[in-house]
Amino acid sequence: MNYIRVLVLSATCLVFLMSGVVYANNISVSDAYLVEQDPSTGIIKMEFDIGWENSWRDVVNNDACWIFVKYSTDIGATWNHATLKTSGTNPSGCSIGSGTGINIIVPSDKKGCFVERSDTGSGTLNVTDVRLVWDYANDGVSAEYANDLDTRVKIFAIEMVKVPEYAFSAGDSDADVESCFKAGKKQSVPISISSENAVNFNNEDDGPYYYQSANNSGEWSKGSTFTVSNLFPKGFKGFYIMKYEISQGQWIDFFNTLADSQKTTRDITSAGFNGKTSDSVVKRNAVSWTSGDAVLVNEREYGRACNYLSWMDLAAYADWACLRVMTELEYEKACRGPAAVNDDEYAWGSTSIQEATQISGTEDGTETVSTAGANACFNDTTFIGGDGEKGPLRCGIFSDATSGRTASGGSYYGVMELSGNLWERCVTIGNPSGLSFEGTHGDGLLTSLGNATNTDWPGIDAAPANGVTGASGAGFRGGSWYDSNDRLMVADRGWAARTDNMRSVSGSNYWGYGGRCCRTAP
Repeated sequence: MNYIRVLVLSATCLVFLMSGVVYANNISVSDAYLVEQDPSTGIIKMEFDIGWENSWRDVVNNDACWIFVKYSTDIGATWNHATLKTSGTNPSGCSIGSGTGINIIVPSDKKGCFVERSDTGSGTLNVTDVRLVWDYANDGVSAEYANDLDTRVKIFAIEMVKVPEYAFSAGDSDADVESCFKAGKKQSVPISISSENAVNFNNEDDGPYYYQSANNSGEWSKGSTFTVSNLFPKGFKGFYIMKYEISQGQWIDFFNTLADSQKTTRDITSAGFNGKTSDSVVKRNAVSWTSGDAVLVNEREYGRACNYLSWMDLAAYADWACLRVMTELEYEKACRGPAAVNDDEYAWGSTSIQEATQISGTEDGTETVSTAGANACFNDTTFIGGDGEKGPLRCGIFSDATSGRTASGGSYYGVMELSGNLWERCVTIGNPSGLSFEGTHGDGLLTSLGNATNTDWPGIDAAPANGVTGASGAGFRGGSWYDSNDRLMVADRGWAARTDNMRSVSGSNYWGYGGRCCRTAP
C-alpha cells in the first residue's frame, strides 16, 4: 500500500505540518494520509483521525463538523478544491473509522461532508481512521499527480451546529425593540414562519408588517408591500450554522490558500475599505500580512473572533469553504429555535445579561472571563487582564462542559456569540437587493480578484470591480463588543438593512464587523 503523508490544516486549528496534531476550539484533525489510489476510476482515499470536545446529539439537534479539502499539485504554490466521489450518508468507499459512532454525510455537490454523532450522546468525540474518497479525475488531476510527492492536501474542519426543520417565531411583542418583525401594522406580536413558502409583507393589520428603521439605508419604505420568495431561506428548512464566528486563525487559513492577486483584495490589514491599516494588534485583531503567508502577531491568538471583515470578505470565505451566507430570518431561528418569544431576549433566551470586563489567564485558547456572571462581550469595554484593550474575545469563551445556556451565552441550539462579540452579517429582507438570494452554496472557487462567484448573493454582481466593494442587500444582526445591550437583542433590526461595504464604520472607533456561514441541510 502506497502512503503519501498529507499536509493537515484545520480551519479551527493551529497548523502543524506533516506530523502531530492540529487543534483549537476543541477540534483536532491528525495523522492524515493519501491511501489506496485506483487509477482506473481516478480516485484516492484520504485517511485521518478527528476529535472534538463537548460534542452532542440529543432529541433536539446535534453538533457536527464540516470537512472540506484543498489540494495542490505544485508543492503548495496554488490550491484548488477537492471533489468527493459519492454523495449520501456513509457512501461507498468512505469509512466511519473506529471510536465514537459517526455518520459521514456528503451533500449532492460533493464539495465536502458533515461528520456527526450517529447516536444520542455527549462528551468528547474521538474517531480514528476516517476515510473519504477524493475524485481526483473529476477535478482534472492526472493519476501521476494524485500520487506524486509534490501533491499536498489540506483538510479543513469547521465546527457546526444543526438547526433542524421546524416552525418558529420572528420578532418581538415589545414595540420598543427597533424595527422588529410583527404580525400587523397595529399588532405588536411576532410573525410565524411555518414553511419555506413565499411570504407577502404588507402595510395592513394582517401583515406580516415591515417596519422601517432610521439607521438603515436603501431599504423598503415604511409599510411597503413586497414578497419574500419561496427560494429565499427563511429558517424553516433545516440548516447547519458555524458554532462560532470566524476566528482570526480561520481567516489566516483561508487567506494563505489564495493567489497573490486574491490576497491583495482580501487583505484586511490594509487601509482599503476602512481596513486595519496595521500589521500590529489593533482592537484585538492580530492578523499581519505584507507578502507570502499571513501570520498572527501571536500564534496563541488563533481562536479570537476576527473583526475587520467586510461583507465581500465574508462572502469570499463562504464561497471558498463551500458554505453560504446566512439570512436574517435564519439568524432569529438559530437564536430562538421553536421556543415562544421572550420579549427583549438575547440569544440565550432570557433578558439576563452581564458584560465581560476581566480576562483571566494568558490568551492562548485557555483564557476565561472572570467577571462574575458575564455571558456577553459588549458595551465598548476595555478589558482588565489578558491582552487587555477593546475588541472581540475568543470564540466560545463563556462556554464549558458544565455551563448552562444563559451562562454560556449559547443559543437554543448551542450556537455561541449570536448576541455580542461581533456583528452577524446577514442577507436582509429589508432591502430589495437581498430578496434575490436563493441560498446557493459556494463551489470553492473565487475570481482572480478573490471574490465570491454566486450571483444570487447580495452585493456581488451589482458592485463595482466585480464585487470588491459590494454590500447592497446585506445587513447586521446581534450587535458587537462596541454596542449597548439593546443591539444584542434577538429581535432588534435597527441595522438589519444597513448597507455598508466597509471593514469598519467610516470615521468611527468601531471595528466590530465579523460573521459566520451556513449550509442548507442535505
